[in-house]
Amino acid sequence: MSCNRPLLYTGVCTPVKYVEWCFACVFAGYILGIVNPVANNTFFDSEPGGRVAAPGSLALVQAFVNTVAQEGEHRWEAFSGPTSLRDWLGQNGLLTEDESVGESDVVWVKQVRRGLRSLLGANNGGEVDPEALITLNGAAERAALLVRFGPDGRAAIGARAEGVEGAIGKVLERVAAGMEDGTWGRLKTCANSGCGWAFYDRSRNRSGRWCSMEVCGNRSKTRTYRRRASSVREGQDHRGA
Repeated sequence: MSCNRPLLYTGVCTPVKYVEWCFACVFAGYILGIVNPVANNTFFDSEPGGRVAAPGSLALVQAFVNTVAQEGEHRWEAFSGPTSLRDWLGQNGLLTEDESVGESDVVWVKQVRRGLRSLLGANNGGEVDPEALITLNGAAERAALLVRFGPDGRAAIGARAEGVEGAIGKVLERVAAGMEDGTWGRLKTCANSGCGWAFYDRSRNRSGRWCSMEVCGNRSKTRTYRRRASSVREGQDHRGA
């Protein structure tokens, strides 16, 4: 997707408040060696709000769950069919060229993605969908995730399955690693129900709620203000009747 201005949100080419300020901060951090502004998603040239992508093991998880995106009536889907799914898995080192991908694989992978997004919603104050747990536990079984001990005596989870099932197993490996090292709770889906972009919360107290405060945060505040103003007007009308 091409655009003549930076894509700070989920790909919509509209002016964003503080766009220059966001990029100035990211660029300064890059020069100082503090942040790496490389985008970690399939569709757009940056992360929303100038955020830095998730680190370490969670980078793959973030990229995977953000293979679907929406902004209002606009929607992007990276896994439109077997070919696009195979390409994405291959580009991320999860699948070899000689391994096949079918329509049923596409359906299953989207279900797993939806399950992981439910967990990320829980990291932002939501509730885990019981169906998501069933899906993810089933995926772990299909991927043959097993605990193995390395030469250093430390235990690690590894997928024994091959093909698409093994590829998804590698994604789940990264989920488990993030939970183990304590970074998992910082990977969240945006609290804006019309967005849902997965972002990495780098705030000290893990209080981030929106992928971009300048966009989704301000929209949420505007909706709250309008609801309150409407309630006040309705109360005044009722008393005047």
